[in-house]
Amino acid sequence: MANIRTFDNPLREGGPARTDYRALAIVTMLFFMWGFVTCLNDILIPHLKTIFSLNYREVMSIQLCFFLSYGIFAIPAGKLVEKIGYKRAMVAGLCTMALGALLILPAAAVPAFALFLGAQVVIAAGMTILQVAANPYVSIIGPSRTASSRLNLTQAFNSLGTFLAPFFGSAFILSQTPEAQDVISKMTASARRSYQQFEASTVRGPYIGIAITLVFLAVGLALLKLPQSANTQEFRPKDITQPEGSLLHERQLMLAAIGIFVYVGAEVSIGSFLTNYFNQPEIGNLSLKQAANYVSIYWAGAMVGRFVGSWILQKVRTGTLLGIAAVVACLLVLTSMLTFGHVAMWTILAVGLFNSIMFPSIFTLGIEGLGPLTGRGSGVLVAAIVGGAIIPFAQGWFADHIGIHHAFVLPVLCYSYIAFFGFSRLKKWKPPAVATGTLNR
Repeated sequence: MANIRTFDNPLREGGPARTDYRALAIVTMLFFMWGFVTCLNDILIPHLKTIFSLNYREVMSIQLCFFLSYGIFAIPAGKLVEKIGYKRAMVAGLCTMALGALLILPAAAVPAFALFLGAQVVIAAGMTILQVAANPYVSIIGPSRTASSRLNLTQAFNSLGTFLAPFFGSAFILSQTPEAQDVISKMTASARRSYQQFEASTVRGPYIGIAITLVFLAVGLALLKLPQSANTQEFRPKDITQPEGSLLHERQLMLAAIGIFVYVGAEVSIGSFLTNYFNQPEIGNLSLKQAANYVSIYWAGAMVGRFVGSWILQKVRTGTLLGIAAVVACLLVLTSMLTFGHVAMWTILAVGLFNSIMFPSIFTLGIEGLGPLTGRGSGVLVAAIVGGAIIPFAQGWFADHIGIHHAFVLPVLCYSYIAFFGFSRLKKWKPPAVATGTLNR
């Protein structure tokens, strides 16, 4: 048992008496923006699949590169947040995302799939910094007992961004009906290149708009004066005698990291495949443009669920609601796999509603009681978002070999683990005993 000097930490002592709603509103705008940018990948995937004649595994390299960046940059981002504070870190994240959005322009001009992937890495690096700073910031600007409720509320606006992005992408990126793969394969080399340049050019306007918006938000945030809690130094004790690797002994954090890994993997896998899934004759028999609009329903469910979940979580234990939601999501995916037509379509779309409370609930359960290790713990959880790279890529392999319909077996396994994690957290966490002058852990 190591002794740590007494310090004032909101996450261990119950947090501020009231939520700072002004700070919450500011950060909520950032949640909206990164949801919008992330979900735009669901439109890029079928678009680039057609342009570059890719199979499912190859086109899932977009999600592989995007979410793998979380695993690469999350821990450094956590250290950056500790060094420069929440506010400056969020500004740095916005600027990095804007740079990545601008890098889409040369990728579209060439066009080259590898350059698209490089731009996605830069966007994801900025988003990683943003998430490592924003998620724990929402948790500490109010009472700890309602941290999960606040994070669900902000994630609801994140879902608003994911809801609007498919409409935006469908209107501006998938505005033209793409040529069939067999038609493209019969084109001459020069004709194919001209076709690729024309189709790739449709992404330039949307990403210029995104870059301008991100810069505008960064400047606005830099000029705003956030409350004192924006400085991470306030939440660090003067002396921590535990070793740097002590996070490995935080069981609830490690289990939550696995939960984040499989949750993001399942959510991204489903969202990434929906357009092509609904394009299948036996499922929806829709054009890619029509199918893209249905993707918004998936994300709308997450948005509605988070608004409702924010209210329910003030009355129901987080672990209980998380476990129930995961069981229902698992059953819905199984139903879609075993059926066809509209039943298969609407059951997979309904999963979005039950996805809604999963990320914020797992996140708050994971960092609960970490005290001075909260910033570093947040970095671990954000690093686990790398599941959004690995699981969709694996599902792409399955889709190429056993068909897109049965490839959804991977999300079924993911939701099974989340149900286990949620129900295993039913025993309420108790703060460690605090002796005069010391905090025992």
